[in-house]
Amino acid sequence: MEEDDECPELVPIDPKPPVSLGQIPVTIITGYLGAGKTTLLNYILTEQHNKRIAVILNEFGEGSALEKSLAVSQAGELYEEWLELRNGCLCCSVKDNGLKAIENLMEKKGKFDYILLETTGLADPGAVASIFWVDAELGSDIYLDGIVTVIDAKYGLQQLSEEKAEGLVNEAARQIAMADLTIINKTDLVKDEDLSQLKHTVRSINSLVKILETQRSRVDLCEVLDLHSFDSGNIANLSEKLQLMRSSHPHLDKSILTVTFEVPGDLSEDALNIFIQDLLWEKLLRNKEGCPMTVIRLKGIVALAGKDHKMMLQGVHELYELNETPEIWEGNIRINRLVFIGRNLDKNSLQEQFISNVLHRSDP
Repeated sequence: MEEDDECPELVPIDPKPPVSLGQIPVTIITGYLGAGKTTLLNYILTEQHNKRIAVILNEFGEGSALEKSLAVSQAGELYEEWLELRNGCLCCSVKDNGLKAIENLMEKKGKFDYILLETTGLADPGAVASIFWVDAELGSDIYLDGIVTVIDAKYGLQQLSEEKAEGLVNEAARQIAMADLTIINKTDLVKDEDLSQLKHTVRSINSLVKILETQRSRVDLCEVLDLHSFDSGNIANLSEKLQLMRSSHPHLDKSILTVTFEVPGDLSEDALNIFIQDLLWEKLLRNKEGCPMTVIRLKGIVALAGKDHKMMLQGVHELYELNETPEIWEGNIRINRLVFIGRNLDKNSLQEQFISNVLHRSDP
């Protein structure tokens, strides 16, 4: 007799796509209420694309043709059984514990090759992303491929300009700050000048992010999947982006922005860890107004003293990691390039403290 939460068999697809025998990539789909992220996922679930994708939704919208699933409650955790769809996808609606759904899904490893996870409209995608960094058991089966934020072209600027109580972050701005890819949806509902202003605002928050423009959330899946945003093997793409980046000016709420700088020379690994921990954990670094700098996303390529390989630095909120990449420094040109996306950032102060505290200095 089948268990209530058992995943149904997939309908075969011709030609049959390959199934990954290694880790399964996970892409987080986020966006403000009504932006179109559920429309995007329903599009993926109903189109023929020769991919076997497991999609985890927080909840189905009213009138959805996918609402055939039956709610099941186990140990106080409400989720819904997995549905088989004719295009080879799996779908699950989750109302409480997304991690529980992923753990159940991984028991069926081999029947799909990708996971898409939708967050609620007001959720912090950084908190969801952290699951895949700190859960060692899950980390052996899956890896975080990227964070995609869907933006409403018509109401995006209005949502970004909403004032919050002191100390609170604008949710729409935070979702953009976390993103590796943004999808500006419903572009047919706005004028070109309004769309241009929205894109400029997105860039002012996150200079590193890629922007796609869509109508009715219809996108080429090749643009959304396999971003490899957290992959140290993707060093060439990141290096090219960092060289083209510049620090941004504050956007509408004047608190979240991008700061980037380059510093030549070798770094002390111990000093770098102390600097990052003081910034992310202890909140010891402050701007000119005395406000603590808060980093939402951190990326960089650094040169450590005594190491020939380039190192990739990644951070999401308080979590960070420093990984060796396959790429080797050539000659004597060793330039550290760093990007900080967050609140109350002060480029001059960050750069000065980085240079004075982290640069490796040989004994005389």
